[in-house]
Amino acid sequence: MTITDVDGVLPDPWDLLTGTDWASLEHARGSAAGTPALLAGLLADDAGTQASALRHLDDPVHHQNTIYSATVPAAAYVAAILGDPRTGTVVVDRDGRALPLRAALLDWVTSVAIEVDSEAEAHIAGVGFCLEEYPESVQIRALRPGLFQAVSAFLHAPDLAVREAAIAAAVSLLDAPELVQQRALLTPLVRDVLVCSDNRSSRFIARRGLKSWGEDTVLLPDEQGSDRWAGGCSSEPPF
Repeated sequence: MTITDVDGVLPDPWDLLTGTDWASLEHARGSAAGTPALLAGLLADDAGTQASALRHLDDPVHHQNTIYSATVPAAAYVAAILGDPRTGTVVVDRDGRALPLRAALLDWVTSVAIEVDSEAEAHIAGVGFCLEEYPESVQIRALRPGLFQAVSAFLHAPDLAVREAAIAAAVSLLDAPELVQQRALLTPLVRDVLVCSDNRSSRFIARRGLKSWGEDTVLLPDEQGSDRWAGGCSSEPPF
């Protein structure tokens, strides 16, 4: 088995934009009717338009890490365009970092994926809610094989920012039961790349992923104070 030998086929990105009833979907500001036009801007010819589209993904489509009904087709679209050469443009993300758009999109996929993983499920169960009661979260879970298929194409990307972002996204997606067999294949990359990253979030994801997979983390850097639930998420389910 190779690391990309998974059953996950995403729709054509143009079909996602034109064939989805976006007006019936919602994000943090209400109707997502205007979202397809903005998402199309991710493949625009200028970095400013692409950066605006990226901001729309962050807010309102995934505002405060919340999964909305519009987040589902947006996630499929983002994954489907990762291989487009236009995602190689350098943009400025919400944290003020200049990086390839592809890396920023992979970071966004990571943010979406961790909101439906086992830790997220346990967290909301602890406050009296059930992740399975939220259709949009269930739909994101169902997308994980397709998202992983798209992400895995960049696990060995020559650009370090893209490579680290792809590995982090893959780690977050491998919480899916149908992808468990991929963990052993990804572990060396996590140890060789993410553990040594200059990005604290990447190191945290590496440590957390390896620990959840039953791998030894004794010799890894101790990331104190990296509680993912400490801020930046919604106070209402599905968080």
